[in-house]
Amino acid sequence: MSSLPPSLIGVDGGGTRCRFALLHHGQRFEVQGGPANLHSDRTAAIATLHQGLAALAQSAGLALPDLAAFSAYLGLAGVLRPETAAEVLRQLPLQNAQLEDDRKIAVTGALGTQDGTVLGIGTGSFFARQTAGNITLIGGHGLVLGDEASGAYIGRRLLQLTLHSRDQLRPETDLTRRVMAHFNQSPAAIIDFAAQARPRDFAQFAPWLTDSAEDATARDILREGAAFISRALDALGWQPPERLCPVGGVAAAYRPYLDPRIAEAFSAPDGTALDGALTLAASLPSEPRP
Repeated sequence: MSSLPPSLIGVDGGGTRCRFALLHHGQRFEVQGGPANLHSDRTAAIATLHQGLAALAQSAGLALPDLAAFSAYLGLAGVLRPETAAEVLRQLPLQNAQLEDDRKIAVTGALGTQDGTVLGIGTGSFFARQTAGNITLIGGHGLVLGDEASGAYIGRRLLQLTLHSRDQLRPETDLTRRVMAHFNQSPAAIIDFAAQARPRDFAQFAPWLTDSAEDATARDILREGAAFISRALDALGWQPPERLCPVGGVAAAYRPYLDPRIAEAFSAPDGTALDGALTLAASLPSEPRP
């Protein structure tokens, strides 16, 4: 009689949403929760983790304490230091778990063990190249000092250029007029919004850009992002025809603005970041953390 495969938990937490998966007795269960960025809002991220794990257990017909025995890998946005990860893990009902930032799970999900490069461009952004099992990373520094080309970055840039248009520093376009209408024609309202906005709040404007390809403001912003992507690929040493996997909700929108050599190398990822988290959970030693 064959034994059942081990039960595994994977978590993919970003600035907009957090996804949870459980492999248990040959079945896969998934639930979704709110944002989980440990740097921008640790309290909310921990609450999301508790709620998501409870919902995950319930979806599988388990009690929350049952999850303690399962291997778990959590990839979350905003994990800057190992001690932060350790502190968060101590607050979770998991005994055999590892928590790191969300870049490695995206690379593992997209590429598995194969060589290639990942463009991780969602609410935030990062760039990674995997060669012979080694991963080189660029970015992932957060919106204040980084996240170039990300949904949050271009959403904030749209608000900035809207104010430039209002000040007659550049022509108005349909897109900047739409932004002004959204804020009741009030520059002060834009400034007030930006002063307290989190990355996910800025990122809500990213679809306005990606859905307005003919608008001059949208083109300018997306070209800026494409130029940064090209520099990041150069820094990583990427060369065609090496595989290039776009992941995240904004990455594919840059394809028309990139050099054809780059655009032609785009390749669908093998799986998702959540798949990567489950793969990494399977690689954890069976002994629980001390």
